[in-house]
Amino acid sequence: MHFLWFLVIGVVAGFLAGVLMKGGGFGLLGDLVLGILGAVVGGWLFGVLGISTEGGLVGALLTALVGAVVLLALVRVFKRA
Repeated sequence: MHFLWFLVIGVVAGFLAGVLMKGGGFGLLGDLVLGILGAVVGGWLFGVLGISTEGGLVGALLTALVGAVVLLALVRVFKRA
């Protein structure tokens, strides 16, 4: 069940990141996949920085959203190069 919530939060974060990061985009499916991967990146990044989100579902969504935005920005930078 935990894995299912992880996927749902990643999909929502990917959608929100796609909305926040306007521009070239990767389409709905691409942004959603990047959101799921961004959830992993966000968890790792927050762990490295020592940031703790004790907000339950909201904290997990915030972590995934930050990770998805960072990952989406990095992918767009490398896509242009």
